[in-house]
Amino acid sequence: MSHSPSRQTLANAIRVLSMDAVQQANSGHPGAPMGMADIAEVLWNDFLSHNPANPHWVNRDRFVLSNGHGSMLLYSLLHLSGYDLPMKELRNFRQLHSKTPGHPEYGYAPGVETTTGPLGQGITNAVGMALAEKVLAAQFNKPNFPVIDHYTYAFMGDGCLMEGISHEACSYAGTLGLGKLIAFWDDNGISIDGNVEGWFTDNTPARFEAYGWHVVSGVDGHNSEEIKKAVEQAKKETNKPTLICCKTVIGSGSPNKEGTHHVHGAPLGAEEIAETRKALGWTAAPFEIPKDVKAGWDASDKGEQAEAKWEELLVSYVEQFPELADELLRRLSGELADNWEAESTAFIEAAQKAGETIASRKASLNTLNGFGPLLPEFLGGSADLTGSNLTEWTGCTDVDGNNANGNYLHYGVREFGMSAIQNGIALHGGFIPYGATFLTFSDYARNALRMAALMKLKNIFVYTHDSIGLGEDGPTHQSIEHVSSLRLIPNLDVWRPCDAVESAVAWKCGVESENTPSVLIFTRQNVQHQDRSAEQLALISKGGYVLKDCDGEPQVILIGTGSEVELATTAAETLNAEGIKTRVVSMPCTDIFDKQDADYKESVLPAAVSARVAIEAGSTSLWYKYVGLQGAVIGMDRFGESAPAKELFEYFGITAEKLVAAAKKVL
Repeated sequence: MSHSPSRQTLANAIRVLSMDAVQQANSGHPGAPMGMADIAEVLWNDFLSHNPANPHWVNRDRFVLSNGHGSMLLYSLLHLSGYDLPMKELRNFRQLHSKTPGHPEYGYAPGVETTTGPLGQGITNAVGMALAEKVLAAQFNKPNFPVIDHYTYAFMGDGCLMEGISHEACSYAGTLGLGKLIAFWDDNGISIDGNVEGWFTDNTPARFEAYGWHVVSGVDGHNSEEIKKAVEQAKKETNKPTLICCKTVIGSGSPNKEGTHHVHGAPLGAEEIAETRKALGWTAAPFEIPKDVKAGWDASDKGEQAEAKWEELLVSYVEQFPELADELLRRLSGELADNWEAESTAFIEAAQKAGETIASRKASLNTLNGFGPLLPEFLGGSADLTGSNLTEWTGCTDVDGNNANGNYLHYGVREFGMSAIQNGIALHGGFIPYGATFLTFSDYARNALRMAALMKLKNIFVYTHDSIGLGEDGPTHQSIEHVSSLRLIPNLDVWRPCDAVESAVAWKCGVESENTPSVLIFTRQNVQHQDRSAEQLALISKGGYVLKDCDGEPQVILIGTGSEVELATTAAETLNAEGIKTRVVSMPCTDIFDKQDADYKESVLPAAVSARVAIEAGSTSLWYKYVGLQGAVIGMDRFGESAPAKELFEYFGITAEKLVAAAKKVL
């Protein structure tokens, strides 16, 4: 009679795979996987609802490894439970083009829900996923039809809790009452520098209770029964997120290194691995899992049954609520509504015809009012600047702790948390998230933008008050380097539109962008409407186009973005009147313009015309890419001052007159 492997044996499979892979790579972090193996075994085998054969099953539980340096824990779990992650990929840990990179990367291995490693962002993504689940359920579930009904689980270590973003996100999760978010704290007392008592003595349970979380304290992270009871207790609390505090030994199982920082981020070494195998009673060779152990882990049948049961529910839901079901499935597929293209294009054409001279932040709000009814998948918000960012359109309903059936989030002063929560919402599916703050405070959120770009998410970041044009708030709030620095992030489309029409096009492109997040940058001050032909209107989406041209070949080209485009058009009028043939190029998105083919770029910026001047109320360096070393750039490479906007533009020489003089100089 065969016996099923013990829980200890199942957990030990994680330990040996993790230490062997790190040893083979001669690089990695065995401590967290070995220390959290028992917790992972209970969660994945007793609670996690997922289907290894379909990693994209809509109603699966989400699992986030926030302490992403322990990536071999996740790879071991995916391999053992039946995902398409063969042993050769574990052998290839941390090697070029493997599906098992040093930190979990979204889109590489099936079952990896998000890219983690920058500590604190994983738990924040998990907050976004749990928030998306709650809002989507409120919008679509009906009595006896819980078609959206899953949990979000997160593992996190001391490092995640030290990072400031965890305070932002976990505070917000408590306020919103995200009862299906369950986080496990790996309380092992060790970080890279050693024992954390020298730098981390927070009363973490009290901190989370103060946030409004349900806290299960004092759990032995190596006692399966205690872990199981803690999760059961967590699932009974439906109105609060839960923190399960698990006391663990880092590198558990390693006779000479467990409990020390030496096992955190370095291979155990061949001798210690041999001792560990002996201590665990593990006789299989490296990268070999006994058949009974693999069978004990395999979640394929259970997962298939779970998804099949949900599919039956969905069939009944479709019969009972066909229109609602169509809308839910459309949104989950990421497809835009059938009327999107025609209606959004008509809105842009109407904006061109209306010819309003308004602040581009106001143009953004007008666009939201036009596009919002076409996009029930919008889930927007602002970091306590709704009235300044103008992101709450007329069809918005607030999401809060008492009502999840809405589409607008007041994130509070949590720019970094907001941005990483948006990433979690985008990863969950069913929504197009957008979130807003002042452009200067994009600095707080920068690493979340980088992660959005790295993960190729459809996510929209809205930044207003984009330059010295915000005026009296002064240099602390005036963006100088921000637009250029955002353009340096790969796979991020940075838009700085010049008027209401370009603002609407920027929103449309952001909504339609499948694999690249978008940054939309808007002014506080009014910007002059620009006349365009139908052909020019169609070219805005190429990122740069000829806005004003001269007769024949130009002698000089002026390039501008945002509020400075009107200065360029004014300067061009003066230059053309003086017989200097001048072209004006509006370049609202350099990132997209750079992706155009050579013929198009040549048609806008012909190589034969070397006399070029760019103007933007910000850093100048990147513009030499377009004007050449012989060209000129009018901008700012110093911090601003506190004064009315008009005076500041004069004081810093960002004027049409200066542009005319610069154009003559480069000829």
